[in-house]
Amino acid sequence: MTTPPDLDRDARIRELSRAHVMTSWSAQRAIDPVPLAGGEGAYFWDHQGRRFLDFSSQLVNVNIGYQHPRLSAAIAEAAGRLTTVAPAFAEESRAEAAALISGLAPEGMSKVFFTGGGAEANENALRMARAHTGRHKILASYRSYHGGTAGAITLTGEARRWGGEPGIPGVVHFWGPHLYRSEFHATTQEEESERALLHLRHTLEAEGPGQVAAIILETVVGSNGILVPPPGYLPGVRALCDEFGILLILDEVMAGFGRTGAWFALDHFGVRPDLITFAKGVNSGYVPLGGVVIDDRVAATFDERPFPGGLTYSGHALATASAVAAITIMREEGVVEHAAQVGERSLGPAATALLGTNPLVGDVRGLGVFWVVELVADHASREPASAAMMKAVQAGCLERGMWPLIVANRVHLVPPCVITDEDASRGVAILADVLAGVTP
Repeated sequence: MTTPPDLDRDARIRELSRAHVMTSWSAQRAIDPVPLAGGEGAYFWDHQGRRFLDFSSQLVNVNIGYQHPRLSAAIAEAAGRLTTVAPAFAEESRAEAAALISGLAPEGMSKVFFTGGGAEANENALRMARAHTGRHKILASYRSYHGGTAGAITLTGEARRWGGEPGIPGVVHFWGPHLYRSEFHATTQEEESERALLHLRHTLEAEGPGQVAAIILETVVGSNGILVPPPGYLPGVRALCDEFGILLILDEVMAGFGRTGAWFALDHFGVRPDLITFAKGVNSGYVPLGGVVIDDRVAATFDERPFPGGLTYSGHALATASAVAAITIMREEGVVEHAAQVGERSLGPAATALLGTNPLVGDVRGLGVFWVVELVADHASREPASAAMMKAVQAGCLERGMWPLIVANRVHLVPPCVITDEDASRGVAILADVLAGVTP
């Protein structure tokens, strides 16, 4: 399905956007955003009549697919009932959403603090950790992205942090595991895990473990390379936290709600954090929503004293109604199980098969519908593919009707969780065809 081409409308949207919209993370004169006209399932289309198989899920959040009729209807029904309720009141969908989300978390994590998105979730998790422990420092990984607000961007370990510096005090960064680009001269996943944990211990010792409130990690690192933690790493971090009385915050903003083929990515690793942050897939971005799932011991900190934080739109009625509907739909339609199966049957095998078939492909890794193909200019040195090469890859995919997510020297393969095996395989086949025509 597409809508008829409307070139006048396309031109008008572009003109208005250039004149009035400030686009995030972009030099404004260097971009010309594509005006979208509609979407369905794993596809979207523009006003020029072009239809794309979406391998980006917008910003890795349209897990349930575009315009799911039941979810759209639930939002419309909620809008007809009561559109907004301040946090000081109770509201049915807010209560139901909190119960559903906490029910997906490990036992003993009974409460949810709602936010407007993932950055605010991480901000408030940081605040909870500091208030609960009475400590100030937070440790975060270099290969990470936790959001664009003041605290979240300071937690972020990659270059997007630089424009927000100096950041909030008390944040210390360390190197997490990444065997393909190991900081620890490891040759196996086991060595990488062991050495990364030793590095983290040394960092804690240098900073004073008794000064550290929390360690925050993306359970599976997202925009910095879809880094699946090696065996033993997350349990080892949990053990370090327990040894020194430090809280473990797992950022599931991108990895949660089906993306890895589990409700939470932490389910793959048998690790129980103290705080879980979420957003994106909780309602597939249909209405802005995020939050923190809170360990009961941490939540009890605020039984007798106020939590020092709040948001006008915490638990917005339309957002929480959309979360209730999305989780219900995902359960009844087996969306999470389907994402796991697509990863095992089609997307994962097709992506992994690129290794050895093209000299540009240096590494492939992922889970569920959360995969990345890392491109290199030279296999021996692992020199990253150039910006010009990545631009050629992107252009080739778009010409063939597949919308990729390009980050640095990587092609992230992150379609909606509802993508069919046929479309998953077709998308990777398009990438393979494009790579065959790109030279280092």
